[in-house]
Amino acid sequence: MVQAQSYLPLQNDSRMAIKPVVPIKAYAFDLKDVKLLDGPFKTAQEADVKYLLSIEPDRLLSAFRSHSGLKPKGKMYEGWESSGLAGHTLGHYLSAIAMHYDATRDPEFLKRVNYIVAELNECQVARKTGYVGAIPKEDTLWAEVAKGDIRSRGFDLNGGWSPWYTVHKVMAGLLDAYLYAGNKQALKICKGMADWTGETIKNLDDEKLQKMLLCEYGGMAEVLANLYAINGDKKYLELSYKFYDKKILDPLSQQQDILPGKHSNTQIPKIIAGARRYELTGDKKDKAIADFFWETIVDNHSYATGGNSNYEYLSEPRKLNDKLTENTTETCNTYNMLKLTRHLFAVAPSARLMDYYEKGLYNHILASQNHSTGMMCYFVPLRMGGTKQYSTPFDDFTCCVGSGMENHVKYNETIYFKGADGSLYVNLFIPSVLNWASKGISIKQQSNLPNTDRTTFTITANKQVNMPIRIRKPKWSNNVTVSINGKKQPVSVDAEGYLVLNRKWRNNDKIELTTPESLYTEAMPDNANRRAVFYGPVLLAGVLGNTEPDPLKGVPVFVTSETDPNKWLQMVDRKQLSFRAAGVSKPVEVNLIPFNQTKNEYYSVYWDVFTPDAWVVQQKAYDEQRKKQQELEAHTTDMLRIGEMQPERDHNFTSENATTGEDHQKKWRSTENGGYLQYEMKVDANAQNTLINTYWGMDNRGRTFDILIDGIKLSTEDLNQYKESRFYDISYTLPIELTKGKQKVTVKLVAKKDNSAGPVYGSRMVKN
Repeated sequence: MVQAQSYLPLQNDSRMAIKPVVPIKAYAFDLKDVKLLDGPFKTAQEADVKYLLSIEPDRLLSAFRSHSGLKPKGKMYEGWESSGLAGHTLGHYLSAIAMHYDATRDPEFLKRVNYIVAELNECQVARKTGYVGAIPKEDTLWAEVAKGDIRSRGFDLNGGWSPWYTVHKVMAGLLDAYLYAGNKQALKICKGMADWTGETIKNLDDEKLQKMLLCEYGGMAEVLANLYAINGDKKYLELSYKFYDKKILDPLSQQQDILPGKHSNTQIPKIIAGARRYELTGDKKDKAIADFFWETIVDNHSYATGGNSNYEYLSEPRKLNDKLTENTTETCNTYNMLKLTRHLFAVAPSARLMDYYEKGLYNHILASQNHSTGMMCYFVPLRMGGTKQYSTPFDDFTCCVGSGMENHVKYNETIYFKGADGSLYVNLFIPSVLNWASKGISIKQQSNLPNTDRTTFTITANKQVNMPIRIRKPKWSNNVTVSINGKKQPVSVDAEGYLVLNRKWRNNDKIELTTPESLYTEAMPDNANRRAVFYGPVLLAGVLGNTEPDPLKGVPVFVTSETDPNKWLQMVDRKQLSFRAAGVSKPVEVNLIPFNQTKNEYYSVYWDVFTPDAWVVQQKAYDEQRKKQQELEAHTTDMLRIGEMQPERDHNFTSENATTGEDHQKKWRSTENGGYLQYEMKVDANAQNTLINTYWGMDNRGRTFDILIDGIKLSTEDLNQYKESRFYDISYTLPIELTKGKQKVTVKLVAKKDNSAGPVYGSRMVKN
């Protein structure tokens, strides 16, 4: 049926003991009522289904069984499943396979749902508390919480990594198994977990609860509200309100944007819970929070993809220009924003809501999957000249792999809604067939959007059906026309932004919708000359090849005196929807394709656009930068390429508690839980020397450390002061007495207590 993690009211849903108290103006269809036809969304769905079938349920269940005192039947998966967030993937997987079963009635998926639920039931019976879980040291953790011993620094609760987050995933997966696959045992297990939750936190006063809620808790409030709707027991609604983070939600209810500096995806499920509770209770505070949050994220914190956040965090409103990195737009954020949008639409339908939904669906969710392999992106990078990093099948299991399992099997959930007045809302132009059995009607939507601008709806009806069909007038199209059976219709846009066709529909009636498409740009809110290019609903990406752009030449830019992109981009292949920036892109010619069709290439979706005069000035600036770099090279006495074997050996690199990795196309070294990094650097004994270390800003973690030269403290560094998402080259001048008579010195970065040293991306010694 409709997703429990974001359950939308169905008309006359007999499974719900509690009906909405606010008027529902638009209802979702069951997934089984809508079938995708051939097109990019079906391709993505099929790739996801193939991946879901490759997952072994016994491996996802491994720690659930061992923690319940039962023998595991499979080896635990790697990645986050072998870490503190163990078990979260099983919840997402259960949701995804239940949804796909509801949509297709494929018996293999029902078999898997029923098997997993039966196994979880065995685990719950063995534990005897109602709890089911796989989190490391969970019994000790929950016992401490129950006693009121609460310790949290944001993503940990008493040493566990966001444990309520994982509890929510399992409970939501169980509700989905009940609502989509009809498994009543799953509902019983979920109720047991909810009762255990109530017992665990029953003695916590408000101060202790709020302290507990500092740690990310996922959609606990929402799943409890949904359980209340199904079960009718008000204790679950009261329990939902116990998962109410006052520090975040109270200011939002007063229309205060307190989101800068906050972790984005921690907040969105809190808002979804409020939107759901509003449907059930009419709580106007919950509604005010949901409305203000949605507007704030969409208008002030979102990129051209519809995604938000950089390094998972939100920054100052409408300041995104310097926040383009490999770690923009966590995919889970948009997964949740689309859920929130559906709730808002149900009570107040509008084309504005669905314009955003379409943007996020086409340009973030669809773009987050490699359609050949089914693998997903944690982040969808927007760095100019960046590339995507996809998950591996069995070694990652990040949060975005979990939500990604769901994303690509439920593309059919929002194409159509049914109006409370008996009308049909057509929200998205995705090839599909709607079977509306209660009306005795089916509608086949054929569309090759955005490659063509025509969408056809063919009606099959047992008898005449009198009803309005409401078709969204998309924001990106003007001069929209509608024909019925070849005859052009007079149409106007209603207050909701929809074209309303109200008549008696007969068998074989055909609606032809023409939505003229053109190229248009969307500027960064804080830089009018940095633009993304769209064609119809799709964001275009410039394909830059399979190797990173040459840093000496830079990422291509557009140079033109024209403001209209239709005058400087030419379509070269309508089937592939590719465009060429002939004579406009510098220093090389660039082809653009839909961003959601990129795979492993390097690309740009944002472009610096210069007039010819401004380009002359900019080239001088580039030349000046290159000159400075050449001067720096000339004065360099030594340089350590961090993270590379031979350079580190050459510099006698040693460390304690060290870790390494690669981000932003550079390797880095850091420490964990204290520790140090140490290496030797050549100096000029007859000149003043300066150490230049390269760091990346926007880190948000404890990164304070001392820098020692031959055992003498030179400086203390705190990387949190560097707030922009870019490289910082920080200079430390060495007193002459530290290098006098020496050919080399030992550099040591020593972490402060409970901090790390680094990450450092490179180290250079220069003589002044």
